[in-house]
Parts: sequence; structure tokens; C-alpha cells
Amino acid sequence: MRAMVVRAHRPVGTGVLVREERAVPAPGPGEVLLRVLACGCCHTDLHVCAGELPPRPLPVVPGHEIVAEVAAAGEGVGGPGAPRPGDRVGLPWLNRTCGTCRFCRTGRENLCPAARFTGYDADGGYAGFVVAPAAFVVPLSDTYADVEAAPLLCAGVIGWRAIRRAGVQPGERVGLFGFGASAHLALQVLGAWGCQVAVWSRGPHHLRLAEGLGAAWTGGYRADGPWPLERAIVFTPAGETLLEALRRLEAGGVVAIASVHLSPVPGFDHDRLLLGEREIRSVTASTRQDAADFLRFAAAVRLRVETETAPLDAAEATLERLLLGHVHGAAVLVPGPGDR
Repeated sequence: MRAMVVRAHRPVGTGVLVREERAVPAPGPGEVLLRVLACGCCHTDLHVCAGELPPRPLPVVPGHEIVAEVAAAGEGVGGPGAPRPGDRVGLPWLNRTCGTCRFCRTGRENLCPAARFTGYDADGGYAGFVVAPAAFVVPLSDTYADVEAAPLLCAGVIGWRAIRRAGVQPGERVGLFGFGASAHLALQVLGAWGCQVAVWSRGPHHLRLAEGLGAAWTGGYRADGPWPLERAIVFTPAGETLLEALRRLEAGGVVAIASVHLSPVPGFDHDRLLLGEREIRSVTASTRQDAADFLRFAAAVRLRVETETAPLDAAEATLERLLLGHVHGAAVLVPGPGDR
């Protein structure tokens, strides 16, 4: 099979992804072999390539928005609800946890200190095949085609968790800072809840997409916006954007940071930006329950998923477009017959 591999950290656009021909991996006990049908490109993949996350052993195959068909099951995979050959499933960022720590026991498996992540600790979906723990793949309904379903598995689920972490209630005034794959889905969730949503972004085409998806107001990061915010979500990895969100937040409001990586936040005036019981909350990965809840919601309201597709060989060029803010909605890689 073909795989696009990170062997040494460097920015995208400099040859960080190396094309390799590899043997199809065999599933171990409790694992399944997945034939990749589509894999979304996420901002987290940029951080994995550039080495901006805590270091992990290399080489690694990135990609964690994986839509796949179960090709084979390893020893011990079976029983009610277990994935079977021929099933269409998704494999998100959370790849496995210990299952026994206090976080796993209390519904917070995303905080498990032994958690491992797809495309970071374990090879991901920039390949023809991938193996994964059977317990951590999620069943997919036929509501969405392969390409549409891929961004739901991280961009969608993380946006959903960020909305929850921000404590958004139906009808509230919410600001989204940065508008890409995740925010374009979160905006629609908020719209279904009757929220008034303002969007800040650097890209005119991003703002046009936000307007088309129902944003009440759009503008650049320096614009004041239409009203004080009750909640805000920061999707961009730029630390200074957090200050822009806080500046527009009313007393008692909450900012959630949806990005897995944030550049250093410049010093800020506590009395002007944080006083008044404003809160900053982080978002760390997601749980299997988050994925199940969001996929059920997405199917019920039929969220519109904007995508651009590219072949597997174009993975690095696609990530470079993502870095430059040139992607409209979400970018998705589609392996061809020659990749398997």
C-alpha cells in the first residue's frame, strides 16, 4: 500500500511528507484492519508535521478523520456491536485509552494520561490501510457520503465539544474566531439552537461561507462586532486571537479554545479583559460519547459539509493550502486503487 509519512519534523511545503510503499498491516488482538475510503486534513496534522505538539516517536503517518471499510478483524474482535468486515466506520483522533484510570471511569477518557492518538501516536489515514482498536472505531450511518463524513470525525466533533465546553445555551450570542472546517460545522449547530452567531476571520472567502451558512454578522479580527458576546470559541491556533475574543466578551462570559495547539498568548490586562468572572476553558481531544452524540445530531439536522477533495499523493500540497487559509470548508484526501 501507499502511505504519506512524516520522518522528520518540518513545516509543510518543504517535503515533510515522504511517499512510501509499505506492506498492508495486519490487525493484532482486539484490532481491525481498515481500508481507507477518505481521510480529512485537519489543522492538527499541520502541528504533527511541524513538531509543534509534544514529541512522539517517528516515523508516523498523519490523518485522523478516517472513513473506512473494515477489511479484517483480529483475534478477540466479536460480540454484539463489534465492527465486522464490510462495515463502514470512522476512526477519529482518540485512538485508545487505558480504560481504568479515574478519567476513563468518569466519562472523561479524553483526559486519560495513557491516551494515544491517531496520526500522532499511531499511524493514521494518509494511507491505503490502517489498523485500529476495534473498541475505538465508530459506526457510520449512510446519511453522509465518505467525503462528507470525514470532517465530521474531528472538525465536527471538536466543534461540538467546544460548544459544550463554552456552556452555550440555545438563543445565546456566540462569537466564532477563525472560520474553517470545524467552525463551519459549529456555526450550523449553533444555528439549529437559535443562537445569534458572529464570525471573525482573516479570509474574505471564509466570511462569505459563514454568511451563507447563517452567521448574523461577519468581519475581520479588528472589527468590534455587533454586540457583546455571552460565549466565544477560538478555532485559530494564534494566541493573540484569544485576546480578541476576551475583548468582546461580556461579564460572566466564557471563551473555549478549540485548537489543540495555541501559540504564546501576549500579556494582557486582567482588569480589562478577564475581571468580571469571565472564563477561559481549553478543549482536549474528545470522547467516544462526544462522537456518538454529534454524529446523531448531524444526521438529524443534516448539517451541510463543504469539502474539497484531493488524491493521496497531493497530501502535502493540500496541507499547504490549509495552512495558507485557501481551503473552502474542509479538505479531504481520497485514496485511489493504486494506493492500496
